Amino acid sequence: MNAVIRACGLQKSYAGQRVVDGLDLSIYKGECFGLLGPNGAGKTTTLRMLLGLIAPDAGTATLLDLPVPQAAREARIRVGVVPQMDNLDPDFSVAENLLVYGRYFGMQDSEIEARIPSLLEFASLSHKRDAKVPTLSGGMKRRLTLARALVNDPDVIFLDEPTTGLDPQARHLIWQRLHELTRQGKTLLLTTHFMDEAERLCHRLAVLDNGRLIAEGSPRALIETHIEPQVVEVYGEHAEAWAHEHAAGYAQRFEVSGESAFCYVQDAQPLVAHLQTQSALRYLHRPANLEDVFLKLTGREMRE
Repeated sequence: MNAVIRACGLQKSYAGQRVVDGLDLSIYKGECFGLLGPNGAGKTTTLRMLLGLIAPDAGTATLLDLPVPQAAREARIRVGVVPQMDNLDPDFSVAENLLVYGRYFGMQDSEIEARIPSLLEFASLSHKRDAKVPTLSGGMKRRLTLARALVNDPDVIFLDEPTTGLDPQARHLIWQRLHELTRQGKTLLLTTHFMDEAERLCHRLAVLDNGRLIAEGSPRALIETHIEPQVVEVYGEHAEAWAHEHAAGYAQRFEVSGESAFCYVQDAQPLVAHLQTQSALRYLHRPANLEDVFLKLTGREMRE
């Protein structure tokens, strides 16, 4: 199966610092592929190289079987982009934003006008067709940005943190719409800092750190490969002292962060039974998730 997006040995440096370091990726038709990583891991630079907006220092990339950046203009005719920050035109109405954007792809006004009703329905914005952008809520603006990215009926959609700043209702609506796009056979390349979002949406993921690919696979496969199946989070001002005295007797691995101890276990019942006797501590028992994997692979320290 031919890859819709392919990167081979991509490298990019700025001011002598390697931002992307020998990256290989293959992304296939109809899948949602996630790029995860801390701030500064190289995600946005990777997106820009795959879109042909910047040239790599080394390596090659293809987008829809076309080399980028050499044939980026031709490739991007079949691509939609949802940028990290909304860049809608505040002087135009909702429908006018779609109309003007469609013209950038050489579409006739009649062709764009024919698509506008279905795009607004897709974004749940039919009732806001004539509203000016400044009157929209944050969730509405984000949905309009997604609708705008679809005006040219693209085969591939790049989404850079598409739900940042949204309330839960707006996030869930966008998740639903993104699922619909993959069911239509669209290919999505997604960056996000929300691990639950990546776990829900992505068929496969790549985890980047310091410009390097450090893990790749489906969310479930990454969890099964890199983390114990059960997690017990222990809270309270005495959690750190408790962890250093008792956690090793119950957990395969544990970490202390602030007033919380994270215990990673194969079987949580002995630990839970013990914690039920510790009245000064609170705890949460849950299955391991993608956030546990991410923190194990990239660390808990802040990145600036």
